[in-house]
Amino acid sequence: MFLIRLSRHNPSSFTLLTRRLHDQTISSSRLRDLYNFQSPPPPLSSSASENPDFNQKNNNKKKPKPQYRPPSSLEGVKTVHSDLPFDFRFSYTESSSNVRPIGLREPKYSPFGPDRLDREWTGVCAPAVDPKVESVDGVEDPKLEEKRRKVREKIQGASLTEAERKFLVELCQRNKTKRQVNLGRDGLTHNMLNDIYNHWKHAEAVRVKCLGVPTLDMKNVIFHLEDKTFGQVVSKHCGTLVLYRGRNYDPKKRPKIPLMLWKPHEPVYPRLIKTTIDGLSIDETKAMRKKGLAVPALTKLAKNGYYGSLVPMVRDAFLVSELVRIDCLGLDRKDYKKIGAKLRDLVPCILVTFDKEQVVIWRGKNYKPPKDDDEYSSFIHRESSIDSDGDLSCSRGAQDSPGETTRT
Repeated sequence: MFLIRLSRHNPSSFTLLTRRLHDQTISSSRLRDLYNFQSPPPPLSSSASENPDFNQKNNNKKKPKPQYRPPSSLEGVKTVHSDLPFDFRFSYTESSSNVRPIGLREPKYSPFGPDRLDREWTGVCAPAVDPKVESVDGVEDPKLEEKRRKVREKIQGASLTEAERKFLVELCQRNKTKRQVNLGRDGLTHNMLNDIYNHWKHAEAVRVKCLGVPTLDMKNVIFHLEDKTFGQVVSKHCGTLVLYRGRNYDPKKRPKIPLMLWKPHEPVYPRLIKTTIDGLSIDETKAMRKKGLAVPALTKLAKNGYYGSLVPMVRDAFLVSELVRIDCLGLDRKDYKKIGAKLRDLVPCILVTFDKEQVVIWRGKNYKPPKDDDEYSSFIHRESSIDSDGDLSCSRGAQDSPGETTRT
């Protein structure tokens, strides 16, 4: 309407306006040609694979960060090979290859760690001969004992003189050295062998202090110390031993001992006390258990004490009484069960009950006092004088010392 009115009143002004509009459209089209943006064609799979620039851009992208993994001591460890001629067990003194377990409490996880030892763990031991043993029976190869004896003779060399033995014993006294290995309720453990060899780097002999359940059978402790370390026990005083490394021992050629990373679970063994005692009826068994708990206690065992004189005490008591009660009040249940099992084999006797933290044993119907055995006459002969003095001092101070066996 405005243009129509304009054209009617002034035609020249209308022509001027149309020219200006035409110039603006021409200028706008030029700007569009110069600054117009055209989108690129969509990428195709074939063209992307053939284009090297496209692949390079994709490779320059950051890769995803790996998930955090905490450090572990089990990684990067090589498998250890050991030439020691005996089966590896957690405890050498508190386990026996003669007693066959009836089951396992856990799968056969090796306490040395996964793939850290070239021996197969059977649940009881790591045998030295057959690495593919599938049974839990820990019977050792008889040839290994002969091999250990030869290695021990080679390391020990000539026997010690009396003056040399006294010199070594004097060096291991408490006022002279603090080097000591403590042997407790678990007995001679596998890792304890490494501690003994570490002490032998700096001294010819080391003191071994024995307390608790293993002291009930000191012959067994001395046998395994000499058998597993190839050393020699040169002194015995109650529960204190002096272990000599040998004349030809070389610390640079010490054997390789792989360490156990944890304590394995003990296997399941047959029950020590049966429902009825062999040769007796149910009523007679109940009457004997009731009578045994009423018998005066032969002795009271202190926790972590020295029990070396307990076996001869029980043998003497069986000469006048058919039932013997040992007061184990305050001891762990596993400890006085082990004490009962050792007494059954050493006295020998028949276990009656473990009720009320008491060990009640019966001598049996046809009891005959056993004769003194000379199974370890070698160390008994060497230490006859010291052992006799030590037993006298132990028996005299047994009533005063809270850590030893006391009579009642």
